[in-house]
Amino acid sequence: MKRQITALVAATLTLAAMAEGYQVNTFSAKQEGMGHAGVAMKLGAESTIFNPGALAFMDKTMEVSAAMSAIISTCYATHEGKEYVSSNKTATPMNVSSGFKIYDDLYAGLSIYTPYGSSINWGKSWPGAILNQSVDLKIFTVQPTISYRVLPNLSIGAGLMISWGNVNLNKALLTSNSLNSLLDLQYQGAKLKYDIAKAQQMLGGPDPGEAPTEPQYKYGQVPPASVNLTGDSQLAVGFNVGVLWDINEKWNVGLSYRTKTEMKVKAGNASVEYADEMARQLLGKNLDNLNYTNFSAMMPCPYILTGGVSYKPIPKLELAFDLQYNGWKTYKQLDIEFADLSAFDQHIEKNYHNAFTYHLGAQYALTDRMDLRAGLMIDSSPCDKDYYNPETPAMTKVEPSVGFSFRPIKGLSIDVAFMYVHGCGVDGRTGTYSNFLADTYNNSLATYNAGVTQFSQMLQSYGLPAYQGADLKAMNKEGKFTADYKLHAFIPAVGISYSF
Repeated sequence: MKRQITALVAATLTLAAMAEGYQVNTFSAKQEGMGHAGVAMKLGAESTIFNPGALAFMDKTMEVSAAMSAIISTCYATHEGKEYVSSNKTATPMNVSSGFKIYDDLYAGLSIYTPYGSSINWGKSWPGAILNQSVDLKIFTVQPTISYRVLPNLSIGAGLMISWGNVNLNKALLTSNSLNSLLDLQYQGAKLKYDIAKAQQMLGGPDPGEAPTEPQYKYGQVPPASVNLTGDSQLAVGFNVGVLWDINEKWNVGLSYRTKTEMKVKAGNASVEYADEMARQLLGKNLDNLNYTNFSAMMPCPYILTGGVSYKPIPKLELAFDLQYNGWKTYKQLDIEFADLSAFDQHIEKNYHNAFTYHLGAQYALTDRMDLRAGLMIDSSPCDKDYYNPETPAMTKVEPSVGFSFRPIKGLSIDVAFMYVHGCGVDGRTGTYSNFLADTYNNSLATYNAGVTQFSQMLQSYGLPAYQGADLKAMNKEGKFTADYKLHAFIPAVGISYSF
């Protein structure tokens, strides 16, 4: 049972596996068109997200901005020469920002955005189902912000991040091969008992009856048992602080810092699904307990430090570069506790490392009513290659983008952007899982081998050949799934803003 729960939770709580696969960089339709650069730019209401310090440079009394993106992604896994393709539903992160003037140098704002979220679906019966079948993750943040211009060319700001989220994950609890091996061993054990009884009949014992038949039913691609896990996190609180220095008409420098937050699930739920009634009868004695077990866990969302610079070589053209440092090193392990089952508490090693994201963008004022944008984002992976899970196929991503804004009337802007995500691909990535049938199988195998030895010795004492039992191997307590991964995604975005 303990190994079963290990297998269950080792790749379960993807709230904690947000990596670059779940870190959403779609906080603005405008800035998505610029490779999501913006920490050193004066973005009005949207500065509440990118750099709270820049909000005080807003030149309007009030501004409201809203946008939505559609992340249309496809992931590929090649295992033993065969390619498997995910069927993901479209994720729709959104953001709403507002900013308003309090005094000449004091501004406030409120934003709602999706810092993390993703969706992936590999199907129930692909070979990596033991690691992940599907996941749907959403995290939301509400951020009230205050910003003050301490000098005519220097402003500071801070926002309170209040976050919550939920996760829905499906994974297999064991592989078909594991259960098939156990069924074969049970058959060999029954055959041994029959052969012993047959030998005893020759010495005057009773009729052993009919010989056992080799099991014809074998589990194929469909896993014998899978589990669905759902969990809602408690509210988590952090801070977003920033500063903007307006050096001169051409140069701006900005710095922002989002603190680490901890998402806590206090009572997650599990629900077991069996391939058929036979699987339920074989496995239900242990697995049905999961339907009545709650789990709790604490998962870190890393700190993010971003520095940037913007430059206007001519009044109509603005260039921006951001260097984003993601503090994933804080995610060393996943700690999980089970209500009333403390013996099964888990401390699962993750061993993430810090990673950089690079943003480069350009914006050109084509006319008084239209701006054109282009950008590039390079997102590096924090995942260790020896701790790999297809719930988020981690790899370096190259993400070019384009966009434009059109202002049909004064104060109103319609924003459109498109970003393409190209995963650079990774080969030979291995995920490890626990085989909860190993102890049961190996104990039964030891009993079987002892029976074969004892029966052989009895036959040899009568001058007969030794009994030829089945040549069965011990079952490994840990299994490994290795595959090559690649991915791509299309991210269209549309936004609207109004100011006066």
